[in-house]
Amino acid sequence: MEIFIVGAIIVFILVYNRNIDGEKFIQDNKMLLDKLKEDDFEFLVAARYGDKKTPDEIFAKRLKNGGLVIVIFLFVFLTELSLINIVLSILVGYFVYKIEYTNLKKYYKRHLHEIDVMLPYYLKGLEILVQHYTVPVAIAKSIPEAPEVFKPGLREMIAKIDAGDSSIQPYMDFANQYPVRDSMRMMRLLYRLGLGSQERKQERLLMFSRTVSNLQAKARDQKYKERIEHMESQTMVMLVSTGAGVMILILIAMIYMFTNL
Repeated sequence: MEIFIVGAIIVFILVYNRNIDGEKFIQDNKMLLDKLKEDDFEFLVAARYGDKKTPDEIFAKRLKNGGLVIVIFLFVFLTELSLINIVLSILVGYFVYKIEYTNLKKYYKRHLHEIDVMLPYYLKGLEILVQHYTVPVAIAKSIPEAPEVFKPGLREMIAKIDAGDSSIQPYMDFANQYPVRDSMRMMRLLYRLGLGSQERKQERLLMFSRTVSNLQAKARDQKYKERIEHMESQTMVMLVSTGAGVMILILIAMIYMFTNL
């Protein structure tokens, strides 16, 4: 066991110092290593970084950091190696490996509100395109100008539709990726826009347009409410700070007066 661990440490050091091509090692063992990758990892990376970083790049970094921590702990425990120390080293390495994923999840949850506000404005632009193109073509054409966070979901939706899925499922999958206010209802309306005759399309387009306008109004009201709440909180902080400052000055004056009696 000790010989195996020493060998693993040496291999990792060689990979880390680029004596062995780490990227080639990951590519050669991609099928095995991908089992460690979370189902929504690629989506979360795209939502966080857009086109700036690739999921493979972040995944390789996670593997390297986790492996480095395991090797460091094994090296520390090398003189008194035991099963508990080995398990502890692996658990700490796994924790480090999971940190990046946890941070991505936290970022996505924090920005759900921002996504909620952006969705009506994206749908308004899409509404204009739908007047001139079929729904799938309009969605495909909207991707370059869409907010960065929506692009991965939109590309997945179009890929499923292009693959022959004419059901509502690609639209529902998009709504599930962005579980914000009215996303399910808007995706159902969008799907129905592509069904039926041209006359029915105009009728559904009017309904879609009214719904998007209502969502935009709600988003504006929410922004206004948040701005007011922010101003009120700032005013309260200023009043409390001023009051506390006055009280401190009065207290100092009283102490000074009593000490000089």
